[in-house]
Amino acid sequence: MGKSLLEEVKAMVMLHINGQQYSFEGDPRMPLLWYLRDEISFTGTKFGCGMALCGACTVHLNGDPVRSCQMPVGDVGDRQITTIEAMSSDRIGKAVQDAWIAEQVPQCGYCQSGQIMSATALLRVKAAPSDEDIDAALSGNICRCATYRRIRTAVHKAAQELR
Repeated sequence: MGKSLLEEVKAMVMLHINGQQYSFEGDPRMPLLWYLRDEISFTGTKFGCGMALCGACTVHLNGDPVRSCQMPVGDVGDRQITTIEAMSSDRIGKAVQDAWIAEQVPQCGYCQSGQIMSATALLRVKAAPSDEDIDAALSGNICRCATYRRIRTAVHKAAQELR
């Protein structure tokens, strides 16, 4: 008897997430989003569109924002994954979260983890971003509640607090 398709593609993958090591034995084509949410219960990363268009699933891969809904677990390699769950212990992430609260950014809140991840990545490379920098960095993050002005204000506030 031959192996099933799942048995043929099953692989052991080691992942580095929020400073911890995790193992995954399964289909390496599984989107990282589903591993985070379903396998290790990191539910702060949200499913939005499933097509990497809305940004709700944004995580950091070696500090760069990526869409976890389209990132296969097997493609991560030895890169470091950071999720929204780690932002409160990160200096820049904490400043962004504090600014989000101070500026009352969330309405429904669904897109906010992705927005925060993108804003944090921006502030890592640009300490004093312009409105255009913020708009460009967060252009892949959709907010259905349209809190874009508050998001921009919060990013400026976090940048100011970090200087």
